[in-house]
Amino acid sequence: MKKIIQSVKGTREFYPNEMALRSWLYSKIRTISELFGYQEYDGPFLESIELYAAKSGEELVKEQSFVFPDRGGNLITLRPELTLSLARMVAQKQQELIYPLRWWSFGPFWRYEKPQKGRSREFFQWNIDLIGVNTPEADAELVAICAELFRSLGLTSNEVKILVNDRRLVEKQLAKIGINQDKKGEVLGLIDRKDKMRAAEWEAYVIEKGLTESQKNGLLEILANKKIADTSEDLNRFFKALESLGVSEYVEFDPRVVRGLDYYTGIVFEARDSGENARAILGGGRYDNLVGDVGGDPLPGVGFAMGDVVMLLILKELNKLPELQIYPAPVLITVFDDKTLSASFSLAAAIRKSGIAAQVYPEPGKLGKQFKYADRIGARFVITIGPDEIAQGTVQIKDLASGEQISLKQDEVAPYLLKNLAR
Repeated sequence: MKKIIQSVKGTREFYPNEMALRSWLYSKIRTISELFGYQEYDGPFLESIELYAAKSGEELVKEQSFVFPDRGGNLITLRPELTLSLARMVAQKQQELIYPLRWWSFGPFWRYEKPQKGRSREFFQWNIDLIGVNTPEADAELVAICAELFRSLGLTSNEVKILVNDRRLVEKQLAKIGINQDKKGEVLGLIDRKDKMRAAEWEAYVIEKGLTESQKNGLLEILANKKIADTSEDLNRFFKALESLGVSEYVEFDPRVVRGLDYYTGIVFEARDSGENARAILGGGRYDNLVGDVGGDPLPGVGFAMGDVVMLLILKELNKLPELQIYPAPVLITVFDDKTLSASFSLAAAIRKSGIAAQVYPEPGKLGKQFKYADRIGARFVITIGPDEIAQGTVQIKDLASGEQISLKQDEVAPYLLKNLAR
């Protein structure tokens, strides 16, 4: 048997059924994004690794990015995320843009990770950002967008939760237990890894990284204390805004959420499902230095990203995916023989002018075979135009749903299809 060349490890193939689900999710994302007044944009799929080196963290750059030299010797990467591209795009036309910016995108990304259930090396991601405003209410708007997407997908607040924290609040608490500014970034990384390791293993890792036993215990107390949110004016304003936006049941404070990327500066959040594994669905937060870091004038921003893999997996497990009707066209026109081929093409062209999708069977053949094909692809109507029909200016139309077959004049075909396909 001839060997079939396999796809690249961790990549994905979208057959029509899978593509329909991806398109359905994209349409939901577009609807919610536009409902809040956001505009669609996109950035390049290829970027210089230098763009991520300073701000995204060593793990993303050294372990998760697909990096290769171009013919000029420059190190290029398939984009692992979009926020830094967005910051550069804003910096490039900073004086021409109208603020605040509300932009969203949905496109492919790549990360060199171990492929497993819910994680691939190639994925599609929703990115949505609000740039030019530095208020807790702006942060709340982005979280409200998350919640409204979940609602539109049929996910309840018992099935998903958006967990929120503020890095500034965490940093104040760390200072109280003797974590200085130089150690802050490393300790935030330790917090971000906590849910990914066993408790004993994580505690040993904390000591290994240079924290004292007292600091370790203090850190555990901080991560267990949900009441510290009450001391933050920004978080109080944030949660009040969520109540006004009608989504507060989806959101709760969690001091363990700090997000792994280095560029976050304030409120951060991530959504997780309520299942046993509490898988991360999306994440984001405030970043107020990125536009300045890539060469522009300082400009605040907040945003989040959501991959399609985990989202679709959770919807499948909860039986929330729609039953989509996948078919190339609702109308198939048969080809009686070579002499009638042009008549079938002309009829198809007339039907398409009315806005109805129609396909012609690609070659003459037995009508039984053509009807069987129409049934298998999910066509609703089969139209036959043979020598007798051509002579009389008629066609035979069979409704595969009801089994009814009628004869119509050719100029009656499009109105009949429009009427019956609308039902």
